Amino acid sequence: MRRFAVIGLGRFGTKLAIALAMSGAEVIAVDRNRDEVELIRDQVSHAVRLDGTDEEALKAQGLDKVDVAIIGIGKEGFESAILTVVNLRQMGVKQIYARAETLVEGEVFSKVGATEVIYPEIESAQRWAYKLIAPQIGEKIDFAPGYSLARIKAPPSFDGKTVMDLQLRQKYRVNLVAIKRGEHGNKKKKDEKGEIINVPMPGTVIYQDDILMVAGSDVDLANLPQE
Repeated sequence: MRRFAVIGLGRFGTKLAIALAMSGAEVIAVDRNRDEVELIRDQVSHAVRLDGTDEEALKAQGLDKVDVAIIGIGKEGFESAILTVVNLRQMGVKQIYARAETLVEGEVFSKVGATEVIYPEIESAQRWAYKLIAPQIGEKIDFAPGYSLARIKAPPSFDGKTVMDLQLRQKYRVNLVAIKRGEHGNKKKKDEKGEIINVPMPGTVIYQDDILMVAGSDVDLANLPQE
């Protein structure tokens, strides 16, 4: 079981710590505020009040042995967050994620030892912008900058057409990875609902409301038809 430390229990840190714990991970939640620690105590493996800038205190609570540390300290504690990253790096923690509100803050964290920077506000805004521009796209997984694996519901214009008819790669520059059968009138047998087609063939018929897994650039995915 991987061990996580979440340092800084504001809104971001608290929600992240609880989500990790609910996923079955061992989580040490840390904050200087006693009230924040008490609120989360029963929802994580261990919650402790201490200052992340105190290297000896971090070691005493076993934070030098965690697999991943996430610093969620807010902007008001930026200097403390920097020192916490430095301490964790000197203690030998291999994966250190630091929450930043601006790109400048992110650059500082990277220079002092953070292995990755999290930009909750920026990333949330980008996700919402994409969701508003391309509402036909459901969940998507980013696997490279600007490229994703996405889930879409087949629009009415796809109904009854084969993979060859649609020419998704030629017309939209996206690749069809898999199909999950939905439910659309009497065009498919009831026992086909939920069927997974891992290797769609040129002659495979797509019906409205089928769930399609497609891969491509975010720009091309956004251009897929909605109707």
